[in-house]
Amino acid sequence: MLRNYLKILIRNTRKNPLYMFINVFGLAVGMAVSILIFLFVQHELSYDAYHDKSERIYRVSRSWTNANGEVSLHLGHLAPPFGPLIKSDFEDQVEEVVRFFNAGLLIKSGENSFVEDEFFFADPEVFEVFSWKMLEGDPIASLKDSDGVLISEDMAIKYFGDIKAMGKELIAEVDGMEMTFQVRGVFENVPDNSHMHPDFIASMNPVVQFYGGLEPFMNNFGSNNFSTYVLLKEGNDSQTLEALFPSMIDRNMGEAQAGIPMSKTTSLTLWPLEDIHLYSNLDSEIEANGNIDYVYVYLAVALFILLIACINFMNLSTARSSMRSMEVGLRKVMGADKSRLIRQFMGESSMMTIISMVFALVLVYLFLPTFSNFTDKELSLNFIKNPEFIVGIAGLIVFVGLISGSYPALFLSGFSPAKVLKGAFKAGKGHEQFRSVLVVGQFAVSVVLIVAVLVVIQQLDFMQNKDLGFEKEDIVVLPSSPAIEQNYQIIKDRLEGQQGIKAVSISSRVPSARLLDSQGGTAEVGGDMNQIDVRIADIHVSHNFLDTYRIPIVAGRDFNFNLASDSTEAFILNEVAVQEIGWASPEEAVGKKFHYGGRRGFVTGVMKNFHFESLHQPIVPIVFMISQDRNNRVSLKIDSENKEQTMAYLKEEWAALRPDFPFEPLYVNEGFNRQYEAEQRVKVIFTFFSGLAVIISILGLLGLTTFATQQRTREIGIRKVMGAETMNILILLGKDFLKLVLIGFLIAIPISWFGMSSWLEDFAYKIGISWTVFLWAGLIAGAIAAATVMSQSLKAAWADPVKSIKSE
Repeated sequence: MLRNYLKILIRNTRKNPLYMFINVFGLAVGMAVSILIFLFVQHELSYDAYHDKSERIYRVSRSWTNANGEVSLHLGHLAPPFGPLIKSDFEDQVEEVVRFFNAGLLIKSGENSFVEDEFFFADPEVFEVFSWKMLEGDPIASLKDSDGVLISEDMAIKYFGDIKAMGKELIAEVDGMEMTFQVRGVFENVPDNSHMHPDFIASMNPVVQFYGGLEPFMNNFGSNNFSTYVLLKEGNDSQTLEALFPSMIDRNMGEAQAGIPMSKTTSLTLWPLEDIHLYSNLDSEIEANGNIDYVYVYLAVALFILLIACINFMNLSTARSSMRSMEVGLRKVMGADKSRLIRQFMGESSMMTIISMVFALVLVYLFLPTFSNFTDKELSLNFIKNPEFIVGIAGLIVFVGLISGSYPALFLSGFSPAKVLKGAFKAGKGHEQFRSVLVVGQFAVSVVLIVAVLVVIQQLDFMQNKDLGFEKEDIVVLPSSPAIEQNYQIIKDRLEGQQGIKAVSISSRVPSARLLDSQGGTAEVGGDMNQIDVRIADIHVSHNFLDTYRIPIVAGRDFNFNLASDSTEAFILNEVAVQEIGWASPEEAVGKKFHYGGRRGFVTGVMKNFHFESLHQPIVPIVFMISQDRNNRVSLKIDSENKEQTMAYLKEEWAALRPDFPFEPLYVNEGFNRQYEAEQRVKVIFTFFSGLAVIISILGLLGLTTFATQQRTREIGIRKVMGAETMNILILLGKDFLKLVLIGFLIAIPISWFGMSSWLEDFAYKIGISWTVFLWAGLIAGAIAAATVMSQSLKAAWADPVKSIKSE
């Protein structure tokens, strides 16, 4: 039977190669795209599921709530006491709790030195919770020793090559001081589908000592830098445990203000481990996570392209029905019943689907490395390691075969043999209308994707070119160090004396970073000192920070280096902070008493609102104060005309100031652009896949137009003999198709508007969707469709009418 189907398929291919090409190309591309996206989605959904106890592991997050009930900050990190308190207070529900403290450190071994961002300090029980495999060493014993460190396979090779790493020393530089660790174990590289990827896991003991010992460590509820994970005992429910957290907070932290328990202002939330990657995009994360919304978007794109390819198959199969009507009639006269014919046509479609799948797999293997690099994932289609992929491929073949072949099989098998053999067969209006609906659906999907591309491009352009309220161009940020901090004024004067460097300042954070630091305070409003009931983020800066970034002052004055009191008493707020505190205007705020954290002083100035964070985030209240000991970043305003020479000078200077550290400058404008990498990926994927969707749709339209003109060849010849002009023929052949394209465009408008409006909701600052977006999408789709229809219509219109009349 299969041999028979193959023979028929080969025969039809020889008769109509264009039909075969359009179908195989469309189905192959559609299935290849689907496989690539399914591999990506499968990888995204598999995050952290490899841990044996993943269903019982939860990460704890901490949020803060303003007086109006709004969450002002939500961190994926906790203060150090919370982990041990959860374990001791809820020992009936909790089996284990572990904490991680992530620190980017300079690690040295012999002549090798590298800055390692994946260096973690952790509690000894970490391997009791997580299923990372130890290759050598005892993790619990190793992490109980202050100098113990476990390293990954890659790090063992990186630092020691072929030499056995066990027992070797690694030197870490922490705040200008060197700390010696001994390698006590080696573990397998953490899988790619993990929300964190430790390369080093060191004892938590040095961190405890850094905080001043165990007692201050366990009483510090303000340093929220610890990723904390809870392993529940079997049979326990996370919601039940989470409901007990407020009482624990109040027992250990007391009141936020008189009469207001601490649990009313801060709370803890449990996140299932397997949900972190796709559902947790908090204000602080160990690594940038994915987004479940984009998973849905990619799945929708794959489904759209696959459906467009299937629609092509259905349309072309039914459009060519007259060419196979005699075959169907003869088979029925010879005794074939409807079910047998359905099996035959379904067999043919399945055969074509299998052939298309072969080409699809070739395309997948060709483009998978590029797609993996683009998504920054380790994707593979390995049937030996993952035999379930075979089931997936088989399922895709069955799905496509059924979707694309079912309607044509039912349609073709329903021909009346008497009408066919008498030459009176004609497809009913219902079938023609259904085919029209499919064409409309194709172009509606194509227009939706084109609109998506245009909106994403406009939003990215808006974000990258919006005036952020300060000068982000030509500002280079370099890491500070204790030596730079101690000699900052001397280094600043030397650097500013160099040609090409316009200004130098130092700060705790720089624009494009997250605003994660804040403290409580009071402010003079209406003659009284009132508690500030909103979160105000703080940035510690040098006196000339605002001048370096050209941040305008709208009231009062900037910091003054010659006024000693400014170093301890001066505060500069942004306009949002002034408004939230309750002052009527920036001018009213100037000179008012302002107490923040442990510092008491006055508001000396109000700066204009500017975007410190990305446009995903709204502008929040900010306070600037002169830095005392939190100088992490050095900002340099450089001359763009002498950029190359200036950067060469800075590289040499920083090598002397921070020996052994690599020179890693960050441009502020690039820092902002990195915040939009997910949107950049969406733009590329939408552009590429919408292009494929349009190509497949146009190929289908080309096939339909070709068969339509072939069926009307004699009619066109007679019309030309009767005096019809070329334009008349173009209108005759093209109006019906272009009408369908227009209907598809009109249907796509509300769908695309709703979808892209929902996508834009993720941005605090966004474009409005202009009617011109839909106009351009319609013009693009319409122009391509019109060109396709005209190419075949002109061929028919210019044909010799005598030959056309003789063709039937």
